[in-house]
Amino acid sequence: MTLVARDIMTPHVKSVPESWTMQKFAQFLSDNEISGSPVIDEDGEVVGIATLKDIADFHLNNVSSDHEKRMSDEELKEARRLRQFIFEEMIKVPVEVRDIMTPIVFSVEEDAPIKEIAELMMDEHLHRVFVIHAGEVTGIITTYDLLKIIADAQP
Repeated sequence: MTLVARDIMTPHVKSVPESWTMQKFAQFLSDNEISGSPVIDEDGEVVGIATLKDIADFHLNNVSSDHEKRMSDEELKEARRLRQFIFEEMIKVPVEVRDIMTPIVFSVEEDAPIKEIAELMMDEHLHRVFVIHAGEVTGIITTYDLLKIIADAQP
């Protein structure tokens, strides 16, 4: 028997409004013990995905620069001080989920074979993919779900 998406998906996906603050979103993830969630607009349509990595990237201001390699120790110290000042000021402005989410959503149909899903996730470097039926999100498959198949197959 070939496993398909509906066989391993987690149904009843918990989504969040794009207008939630980043702090509320972080609390939601913690309360539900999940690492990411689909983001919906005012009409309930999925418009993206937001994850713990998005929160971390925002806080760390993940920007690499070759300019830093050419800076003196004093210049690096000043650049860090300025980044810290900017970060502290940004905290005063509420950041919404729409500001940190990834607006690209990958999905598969409920009858998609597991091999096809695994290949998509590897090719696109994804940790989660939505499952859809008739244009509606009906579930989610994560790397955990795929690892569980492997673990369950072992004697």
